[in-house]
Amino acid sequence: LPFSAAAKRRPASSPSESPRLFEDTSSPSVPAALLADPVSSLAAAYGSSLASQGKEIVGRSIDRFVPVTRLKYYFAVDTVYVGKKLALLLFPFLHQDWQVRFQQNSPVAPRFDINAPDLYIPVMAFITYVLVAGLALGTQNRFSPDLLGLQASSALAWLIVEVLIVLLSLYLVTVNADLSAVDLVAFSGYKYVGMIVGLLAGLLFGKTGYYLLLSWCCVAIFVFMIRTLRLKILAEAAAEGPLGRSGRNQLRMYLTVAVAGLQPLLMYWLTFHLVY
Repeated sequence: LPFSAAAKRRPASSPSESPRLFEDTSSPSVPAALLADPVSSLAAAYGSSLASQGKEIVGRSIDRFVPVTRLKYYFAVDTVYVGKKLALLLFPFLHQDWQVRFQQNSPVAPRFDINAPDLYIPVMAFITYVLVAGLALGTQNRFSPDLLGLQASSALAWLIVEVLIVLLSLYLVTVNADLSAVDLVAFSGYKYVGMIVGLLAGLLFGKTGYYLLLSWCCVAIFVFMIRTLRLKILAEAAAEGPLGRSGRNQLRMYLTVAVAGLQPLLMYWLTFHLVY
């Protein structure tokens, strides 16, 4: 009984007063102290500066070989522009004004000027051409992933070779043309539109339809390239005065005709074996 009474009189210990098994050595103020340290702050600022400089250097290096900022211009298109451009590629005979519009010494975006080159149509046309080629091979029971990949890589290789040949020719002729490598890729990629039309005609109407529509598209792309490139390649000569029959001007004209005439040859070469 005395023990029970003493136990009743002993005050109960609160949870906050319970003994700790281990001493808490963690200090929540350590990160704050490190951040408050001037040396740490200086190191963090220096590291951030190095990261920004490295990002800028990498961006300049990439833009030097692949002009990413410039590529945005070639994809600035809309639905109206795409429709008008496709009509111009297939029916260029009635188009009169081929001059590219400028604003503050810079060409306007393609969606505001139908004469401006773009990369949206060439890229989409190339992909569509590969798909239509696969469809044509499938209807002939000749489809295989390897053959389709060979068709795509062959078309891409010919495009690269064509652009390199034109650039080399411009260098040899010493023409200061307002043509970049991206412009040449755009102009050379427009021929895939006519190739798609020819292949679809071959699938629907056989060889007769293929040859008829491909011939029309070949003439259309030839006229389109002549009227577009002559403003680029012959621009320097036109600025000097009336075009004469000097040897240099004749070389420029021959180069323009050669580039335009190469388009129908490649259109036929890359499609004739897909139609039976």
